[in-house]
Amino acid sequence: MINKTILFIGYVWPEPTSSAAGSRMLQLIHFFKNLGAKVVFSSPAKQSVHVHNLLSEGVQQKEIELNNSSFDDFLKDLQPEIVVFDRYMMEEQFGWRVAEHAPNAMRILDTEDLHFLRNERQKSLKGSADITNNVLLNSELAKRELASIYRCDVSLIISEVEMKLLKEVFKVDEKLLCYLPFLLPQKKENMFSFQQKEDFIFIGNFIHAPNWDAVLALKETVWPIIRKELPKAKLHIYGAYATEKVYNLHNEKENFLVYGWAENSFEVIQKARIMLAPLRFGAGLKGKLLEAMQAQTPSVTTSVGAEGINGNYNWNGFIFDNPMDFAHASVALYLEEEQWQQAVKNGNRILNMRFDASVHKLNFKTTLDIISEDINAHRTTNFIGSMLLQQTTQASKYMSKWIEEKNKKL
Repeated sequence: MINKTILFIGYVWPEPTSSAAGSRMLQLIHFFKNLGAKVVFSSPAKQSVHVHNLLSEGVQQKEIELNNSSFDDFLKDLQPEIVVFDRYMMEEQFGWRVAEHAPNAMRILDTEDLHFLRNERQKSLKGSADITNNVLLNSELAKRELASIYRCDVSLIISEVEMKLLKEVFKVDEKLLCYLPFLLPQKKENMFSFQQKEDFIFIGNFIHAPNWDAVLALKETVWPIIRKELPKAKLHIYGAYATEKVYNLHNEKENFLVYGWAENSFEVIQKARIMLAPLRFGAGLKGKLLEAMQAQTPSVTTSVGAEGINGNYNWNGFIFDNPMDFAHASVALYLEEEQWQQAVKNGNRILNMRFDASVHKLNFKTTLDIISEDINAHRTTNFIGSMLLQQTTQASKYMSKWIEEKNKKL
């Protein structure tokens, strides 16, 4: 990878202090930088006040536009060896341009999580229908996301559960997939004991619908039960992009405290005795729960929250989907020090056994090396991808050119 150029096309600019997705993107950037690559990050999105300073890390930045041929010129000049698409939406917009103007570049899709799975779970929550394989196979969003996976040379899948779904239900060739969970740093030293830690915490980006839903569940069902048992305990709610409706939930009499964005999420999580995460839908890995393990703060969550994290190991706390059971387990874990200490040990074991960054980095590097050896042979075995790329390129190309011409006339 030394001296190779890696181009990231971001859905947004990385905000590691705002979301797990931002942390994930920064981990990938560091992975390539540490291999000696030149990294360029581009995005059509506007930069917010929380955006990470990429320039300070030697990463070049490039603002790009949708439906604008200026990107083609940029691509021709840059000639990257690898292009990383941040979620399927960016592959849909820019994939055909990369295939046309940098055809030899390896195309990598970072899925973040399977959006169609999250979407179907959210719809199921609102209705009564169960999520069957048939439902997923008929999902319009699944067709879009799977098409992006096929058009790329390899897709990064963050959860083993999603790897299994893609291979067994959608029959995606394993050669097109690479399991790459969060690349976590070594566990930080915890400075707080059971007695020093106090209160409960929830943290999550409020643009992300599952987080808003979880806070509503805490407010309406879970926290009232906990508060009856622990009237002095407080629940601290943190999260980027909190709107007025979020702040309206703040109630000091109920010890339900909403703060908004946390400058240092690890510090606030480390001070809490318990992380509460009653997530009712979602996909991928939940960064807040892994960060809680690093901070040695046990958590109570749902089956959706724990999905893909603990494997066959005991959770660092409790997993309950029923709000009543969830609340009572939270109280028990808050009060019983021995149980709490065991939960901390469980979290350490999960981090050590399942999230050893060196193991996953080596696997990723090996995958890239194998594909790079003969990328044409790799693509030849992916006929569906070639077919989709050819068809999509024609459709997207002329639609994009039409939009570009239309914009010129405005």
